[in-house]
Amino acid sequence: MNIENIKKQFPIFNNKVHNNDLVYLDSANSSQKPQVVVDRIYDFYTKEFSNVGRSVHYLAVAATNLYEETRSLVQKYINAKDPNEIVFTKGATEAINLVANTFGEKFLKEGDEIILTELEHHSNYVPWHYLRRSKGVQIKFAEINSEGEISLESIEKLITSKTKMIAITHLSNVTGAILPIKEITQLAHSKNIPVLIDGCQGAPHLKLDMQEIGCDFYAISCHKMYGPTGLGILYAKKKWLEALPPYQGGGGMISEVKKDGITFGDLPNKYEAGTMATAQVIAFAESIKFLNQIGIKNIEKHESELTKYGEEVLRKNNSVKLVGSPKNKGSVLSFTLDGIHAHDIATILDEDGVAIRAGHHCCQILHDKLGLSATARASLGVYNTKDDIDKLNESINKCKKIFDR
Repeated sequence: MNIENIKKQFPIFNNKVHNNDLVYLDSANSSQKPQVVVDRIYDFYTKEFSNVGRSVHYLAVAATNLYEETRSLVQKYINAKDPNEIVFTKGATEAINLVANTFGEKFLKEGDEIILTELEHHSNYVPWHYLRRSKGVQIKFAEINSEGEISLESIEKLITSKTKMIAITHLSNVTGAILPIKEITQLAHSKNIPVLIDGCQGAPHLKLDMQEIGCDFYAISCHKMYGPTGLGILYAKKKWLEALPPYQGGGGMISEVKKDGITFGDLPNKYEAGTMATAQVIAFAESIKFLNQIGIKNIEKHESELTKYGEEVLRKNNSVKLVGSPKNKGSVLSFTLDGIHAHDIATILDEDGVAIRAGHHCCQILHDKLGLSATARASLGVYNTKDDIDKLNESINKCKKIFDR
């Protein structure tokens, strides 16, 4: 891969930050957008705009076809069996809420148990917490080990006859741990328990194959995959989409409406109520093509080598403490500096044009477990290089000098 040529496809890097070249190390938060995605949104609004699935005029039919072409592209990219197993949502958060609400409404009762992990983002905890309040379900948390990982055994020991759902992250946005989701799914299915995977961090960085993984639900955040904001994807096995009730009511998700009753539309329309994010969906096709053109295996290799380099560089830096050391790790480098708050680190790095995230990264349970109020996090994307890691390290050294550490 020629990273410099890839980086040139992202217009954001033509800009300066505080008179410095931008070093963007916040892709776990949101990735930057290639020019083809930006252009596709502009072209759709200026030349092709129409709502989808309603009118029969030329623009409406063309927009609908483009919208459905993206669905087919996503299906192939993640190797789902059927394009109707792909539901467009406002984001991964809505995708998880959709499952929690509909599954909870139909299948959960007081005393039922849901297994999560201590690595979970708030988006894969809060929706289940609502069910704890409204339905009286119980939530169990699989504990991390000393490396910041979740083992198969930590999940297995929590399973009882009351376990009704296992909802886990694919890749931690703090420790970078990649969970053994295929093995966890096989274990769960041996006991007739469905599995939801929060794939926000997994989807941009790892090869996905829904049929091989076997999970029942997989939530994707498109803005972390070099795509537009305001768009997510729920993959769900067809049997679940047929069995679960609709999440929202409105136009587009119904078949027939009478004063005395309503019948719902076919899949996946049943779960896509109202006017959808049409421009974003159509532009996301360019994100998939961009990823396919580079090749996800090439991206995995590049990011893995860069992550290892980052770990080597930061471990040599006195005062830097990396958070977690999982054996199977994604492109996340969370760290602390002795005596310096994460927000101060991020502020000083920003002066050098180095963009990282500071805080609890929507993972307060994990930070509480680690005894940390906040961490600094550098997260990598396809456009990052070893030079970016070196600039990060230089800025950290500047930060230490300012605080005399």
